[in-house]
Amino acid sequence: MKATFLTLLISAVYLVHQDCWNWKISDPLIFGFLPIGLAYHAGYSILCAILMAILVKFAWPSHLERAQDEPPPQNPPSNH
Repeated sequence: MKATFLTLLISAVYLVHQDCWNWKISDPLIFGFLPIGLAYHAGYSILCAILMAILVKFAWPSHLERAQDEPPPQNPPSNH
């Protein structure tokens, strides 16, 4: 269930990225200076950062963290 939800979330963010409605317009200006397409992509970048935080929290492989917590193996001294 979690993997399905995360896959649907990634797919939704991907579909939102395909911004074809702001290609040929520059009005209205957001905050009086920022074209709508650039503002859209700034918001999209924030959305991607939130998505990555969600993926790290819920889909990060825990075995990678366990390997980091374990001390490295000690090699016995050689008697040469």
